[in-house]
Amino acid sequence: MAELNSSSAGSGRARGRRKMNVRVDLTAMVDLAFLLITFFIMTTSLAKPKAMDIAMPIDDDNQPVPASRSLTICLGKNDKVMYYLGELKNPVIAPVVTGFGREGLRKAIMETSKMVRDKSGKSMIVLIKPSDHSIYNSLVATLDELNITQSPQYAIVNIAPDDVNVLKQKGIY
Repeated sequence: MAELNSSSAGSGRARGRRKMNVRVDLTAMVDLAFLLITFFIMTTSLAKPKAMDIAMPIDDDNQPVPASRSLTICLGKNDKVMYYLGELKNPVIAPVVTGFGREGLRKAIMETSKMVRDKSGKSMIVLIKPSDHSIYNSLVATLDELNITQSPQYAIVNIAPDDVNVLKQKGIY
């Protein structure tokens, strides 16, 4: 492990001070370092990616969506969304601009879902329409809100020009 080498001072003095050379063998320390590195690599758990399962239907037959059961959510800029129930030309609920969160989109989804279930006895169908000025985080937040409110049927579709015009009128395009 360690060894001491004694050598004479070389000056010919009888009582001279001897210089001791100390040599430390660091082989065991290097072995220990590699053992520790290996241990921490093997026992560390890496961050697991978070993903939400989305079941997308096969687009072989285009069945019409009942307007009385369809909630349309248009994503705008600055984390703002516009939603309406039914068709844009003749809405059951007129277009409303809101944000995300408990008092925003989540509350609107829950209230509209309850209203649709009471009227038709069936679940609500949600159409998500991202605009050119919306960000990816808004889409993820919308999907999270649908997951929290347990909305089973939703689809991501292209935004229509009429929806873009209403977003422009509301100032969120």
